[in-house]
Amino acid sequence: MPVSLPSPLLPPPSISAKSAQEEPARSWNTQKLGLRVGADALAAGSAGVLVAPIITMIDKGIIENASGRNTLGESLKKSARELFVSPHRFLGSKPFALIFTLYFGTYFTANTLDTTTSTLKSTPPSTTTAGTPKFLATSTANLALCLYKDSRFTQLFGSTGPSRPVPLPTFALFTIRDCLTIYASFNLPPLLAPTVAQHMGAEAQKWMSAASVAQFVTPAAVQVFSTPLHLLGLDLYNRPRVKVGGVDGRAKRVLRDWGKASLARMGRIVPAFGVGGVVNTKVRRGLMERLE
Repeated sequence: MPVSLPSPLLPPPSISAKSAQEEPARSWNTQKLGLRVGADALAAGSAGVLVAPIITMIDKGIIENASGRNTLGESLKKSARELFVSPHRFLGSKPFALIFTLYFGTYFTANTLDTTTSTLKSTPPSTTTAGTPKFLATSTANLALCLYKDSRFTQLFGSTGPSRPVPLPTFALFTIRDCLTIYASFNLPPLLAPTVAQHMGAEAQKWMSAASVAQFVTPAAVQVFSTPLHLLGLDLYNRPRVKVGGVDGRAKRVLRDWGKASLARMGRIVPAFGVGGVVNTKVRRGLMERLE
């Protein structure tokens, strides 16, 4: 009689003991968040109130010169006289309020985006960014505020006839102009600073950092390309029935004013995104480092 051998016991299927390593909980840097947003506003306000007077005068002068209401030089003299003789009237005027709101809003948007990024990524409060989100955020804020400011300035200081709505082509040209300026003001300087540092000696960087040089030069240089767009937009409003060509067409008018208008716009951009950008960055960094 055959003997049945017991079947070998098979080991039970092994239950793989997966390590119960839990992903670390994401931590947000919300420490002193209210004070940090306050520092963002204070830095933006400091920069805005510093640059608004000169930009108000230059913007008014460029528009009055383009419309024929006044020459650029005479308009600047008149505005400067009002600033020094009646500062309360100048600083309380609608043009000054429009310019201050424009740059405060732009700087504050850039600052709060940096604060939001440092909060979500748990980095030090003084951290700054230079990517696409910052460009989109600052461009959106600047465009919305600048288009409103430009429409009001054009109606206030444009052609001598009755005030009328600003045409859509003028808005489109102003939009392209501002996109160029914003990109050259907030995104290019951090990218170009390392290259600038390579061409600056160590002794020169003791007086001014490469980041500050890039912040001054880049926004000013782009005005050579954006000023014709600005002048063409103004001419579309001032002379709605004029053709592009002809003896006194739009192209000739733009070429006539390109040089001095470019210099004037450089004169407004250097304080707006050069001086203002440096002041905003340094005031914000100093306040944030104290909070750290």
